[in-house]
Amino acid sequence: MNAVQTYRYLQPSALRAAGLDLQTCGGPAANPRFFAGFLTAPAAAAAGLLAVAEVARTRYHQPVNPASLDPVVTGSRGRLRFESFSGCCGVYARMDVLPAGLDGEISGHGTTNVDVNPPLREALARVGGIEPLHVAVDPDDLTVSTMDGSVVERKVPLPGRWLRGFAEVHVLTAGFEPRAEIAAAEAAAFLRRLPAAGDRSVLWAVPAGRTLRLTSRPVPGAVCLAGAGRLAALRGVLRHARTLRVYGPAVRAGSPAVPSTWELDTGALRLSLTLSPEPYRGFSGEGAALAALAGDDVVDDAELVGALLNWDPAIDVAALADAAALPDERVRAALAQLGTAGRVGYDVADGAYFHRVMPYDAGRAERDNPRLLGARALVERGAVERDGENATVRTDAETYRVRRHPDGAYSCSCRWWARHRGQRGPCRHALAVSMVAAPVGALS
Repeated sequence: MNAVQTYRYLQPSALRAAGLDLQTCGGPAANPRFFAGFLTAPAAAAAGLLAVAEVARTRYHQPVNPASLDPVVTGSRGRLRFESFSGCCGVYARMDVLPAGLDGEISGHGTTNVDVNPPLREALARVGGIEPLHVAVDPDDLTVSTMDGSVVERKVPLPGRWLRGFAEVHVLTAGFEPRAEIAAAEAAAFLRRLPAAGDRSVLWAVPAGRTLRLTSRPVPGAVCLAGAGRLAALRGVLRHARTLRVYGPAVRAGSPAVPSTWELDTGALRLSLTLSPEPYRGFSGEGAALAALAGDDVVDDAELVGALLNWDPAIDVAALADAAALPDERVRAALAQLGTAGRVGYDVADGAYFHRVMPYDAGRAERDNPRLLGARALVERGAVERDGENATVRTDAETYRVRRHPDGAYSCSCRWWARHRGQRGPCRHALAVSMVAAPVGALS
């Protein structure tokens, strides 16, 4: 279900004689200016923004006509971030313009949707060489003016799946580690060897000297590459890049498919694509954030930590813990909770959370999650009967047995767990048991 938000733009985004005039719908204050200045790597920035916009309008699983979805932009303390999800929610794209890529001043901060319309995409595609690229993220009011002066109100549908996707991605990527780094030349050769678009096989990339080799089976140190054609959006920035870095969780022989992040670094900006474990799986259904959503005892911590966030591009957990007078682990749990409302994201390159505010209300992710709603209903009906570390959950039609294992993970006798074996997050029965007795973070 889509949440239709209404945004009014000062005018359409366009490439003018003075440079790129990028319009947004506003931030946390009236008529903020996030940034006004030049981008020091104009061709790379144009290609990166095109890549983020292209992901937003693409469905990699069961392709349909292009969508018209606007990427999200965040301005904060010397950095601009552009984010989007694919139409199928299986690819998360982000371009981070770093301080070295900005020749201007971040005079405000906030998060909003930007208008990347077809004329702008055509203009960005023509940027090349050393042509200057000036960016003004500066709406003066909540209106849209065309070139001939008419006022148009623009309505932008923001899919609920995007919020659930943001909530899942930050939890998943917070567990990633750098797995490989190769030079741009080797990266270009590696990308050329990948299967064509539409291939849905699950491959694994293994560091091999100065490059990566592909294998059909997971081994320690490997990175999952599911639906390799989904990396196509990197190609436009590849000629500007210095390195390709790859991130993922630890795997072993026999591991199931897992998500991964593939990042090009030009020095002035970074373009990253995070891929879901399989092409048909969207991040919105992964279930990694359910433990954070289910934990009532972390809500107060999240409220306190959220009040202390100050648009940091890289959140220092230790400093935040000192300011909040909380242990580090409680701050991390609070950040996970805040991420379910889109208030923080995670940057694998920095190994740190960053602050943003999405245009969704705080309870949207919880209200839209059927497993979480089902679990709360079971708890309210008294359907959970504890038996030491285990429990019985009784519904109107069935009785299920939930077991808590020594590592803190849960298993259940229901069909959901039998089908996914914990790879898509907990079932509603395990969630209900965790709400009754388990500490935050124990559920997997």
